[in-house]
Amino acid sequence: MKVTPLALRGPLLIEPEIFRDARGAFFESWNARAYAALDLPAMFKQENVSISQRFVLRGLHYQLPRAQGKLIRVLSGEIFDVVVDLRRSSAAFGTSASLRLQASCHRSLWVPPGFAHGLLALADDTCVQYKVTDFWQPDCERTLAWNDPELAISWPLPAGTEPILSAKDRLGRPLGEAETFT
Repeated sequence: MKVTPLALRGPLLIEPEIFRDARGAFFESWNARAYAALDLPAMFKQENVSISQRFVLRGLHYQLPRAQGKLIRVLSGEIFDVVVDLRRSSAAFGTSASLRLQASCHRSLWVPPGFAHGLLALADDTCVQYKVTDFWQPDCERTLAWNDPELAISWPLPAGTEPILSAKDRLGRPLGEAETFT
């Protein structure tokens, strides 16, 4: 397994070793011992799957006070994935990092507690799996505005194309008004 830090301290890109032969391929998508050796959670409490059409934007989501760490993997399709550092004690507070994840590459993204997470589906029927470190609690759910000028996230939307948003995501708060971590 290859682990690469993102530009922000905390999130990690995880690439499994893939074994290929004439039949296809095999890889471990998660291994408790390997993750524990990297000081990553060896146990998750819930696993979620979202299926999105092209240009569906989900996020930027986080949970307070019961923050979740998230292990994200694309099962089909492709996403533009974004994390935002919401830890006030971090020198990178309010900074984002982004990358593309495709099902064909089998990579995962570890998003630790203290970060908001969002994604833009770049293909129809994009299926994303989230392993999370705590149970979903509706009263802990928070949404950061995906289009906050202060964040200046460059979402790869064609000119004139608006993302498809949930009602909740339309009401995301700008960074200056959002609850954050210490």
